[in-house]
Amino acid sequence: MSDSPGVPFLRDFARMSEIGATAGGGVERQAATAEDGEVRTWFRDLLAEHGFDVRLDAIGNLFGIHEFTPGAPYVLLGSHLDSQPLAGRYDGAYGVLAGLHAASRIVARHRDAGTVPTHNLAVVDWFNEEGCRFKPSMMGSGVHTGKLVLGAALDTADPRGVTVREALARLELGAGASEIPALAAYAEIHIEQGPSMSEQGIAIGAVASTWCAHKYEVVVHGEQGHTGSMRMADRKDALLGAAHLVVAVNELVREFPIEALHTTVSELYVEPNSPVTIAREVRMLIDLRAETTAELERAFALLTERIGAIEEATRTRVEFVSSSVWGAGPFVERGVRLVEEASEALGFSHARVKTLAGHDATNVKDVVPTVLMFVPSEDGISHNEREHTTDTAMLAGLDVLTHVAARLADGALDRP
Repeated sequence: MSDSPGVPFLRDFARMSEIGATAGGGVERQAATAEDGEVRTWFRDLLAEHGFDVRLDAIGNLFGIHEFTPGAPYVLLGSHLDSQPLAGRYDGAYGVLAGLHAASRIVARHRDAGTVPTHNLAVVDWFNEEGCRFKPSMMGSGVHTGKLVLGAALDTADPRGVTVREALARLELGAGASEIPALAAYAEIHIEQGPSMSEQGIAIGAVASTWCAHKYEVVVHGEQGHTGSMRMADRKDALLGAAHLVVAVNELVREFPIEALHTTVSELYVEPNSPVTIAREVRMLIDLRAETTAELERAFALLTERIGAIEEATRTRVEFVSSSVWGAGPFVERGVRLVEEASEALGFSHARVKTLAGHDATNVKDVVPTVLMFVPSEDGISHNEREHTTDTAMLAGLDVLTHVAARLADGALDRP
């Protein structure tokens, strides 16, 4: 008896999830670590087993290519295999593996029917989508779409001073020299990373638009001193200034309607981080997200007003050293309708949704027609070992992705 159509995917997903597995049931595969290298090597071999030509570009994006017609543009499917620390098994990795299985199904159908689609097919694992080891996030797709400069991305260092260039060079699958052909369209499937679909019992989310995000790397400057002997009135405690700033960032939401603004401080580095020394410097990352740029600009203006008071009260200085921005905007309407039509044809419940998280599709949508679709995350949990999406939900998403990708390969988004 042959396997049911979903069994090969679930088997591969289980094997993939063993790589970098954590005790809490998740994975840890930060970009260009040994675990990331291991899963990329495994995926390279899987691409080859499915008959795809493997290529690497200069920033380490890993592609599997299937050419039907020489010179024709490609429909690209994928997401990312890297993870946050102590993360879930589904975020990103599900979309990469689903992309390969969807593309393989389409190739097999055309081979069996003796037909050729309008466009070629490709699958991608985008490098460093998460941005936890190397900032900014969505680095591989950022370079691919021209939003980030290749040289600057390769020179980016992690907290230990290791650059992307050096980290990639240590991997069996590092940077390459391949030129990836022109794209006709891009499609990505992902877990929702939010509770709305799970709460409403929706099987497929057709992503109609994305929130925007402004991320700021900030340094709070103080003066190093002895925690016991220095007089309180003389202290310039950078960690105290940072603590006030953390509170100020979180209190911004009070100035907006409920859930209209999301804020956090997601990263802290304290110097010298010694038990008997007042901190001289704190580096932190401020993350602001909203539906419109105007809302984020208002939030930032309110924050800068409060920073002056924090500096005066703590005798510290706050410096903004860099920023990373992605804008809000819609996904192509015809692509959203493709997801709805595929869901209807296959009998799955569906709804239009927004993405509050960033995805590689957020970059790619600005340069090529892009389709983003979601399957539900149970209880909305993500970036956590408890992240979970059922096998049934994953297989439903794979079926819809296959249907959509087949339409894209036949030129569904080619007309103006």
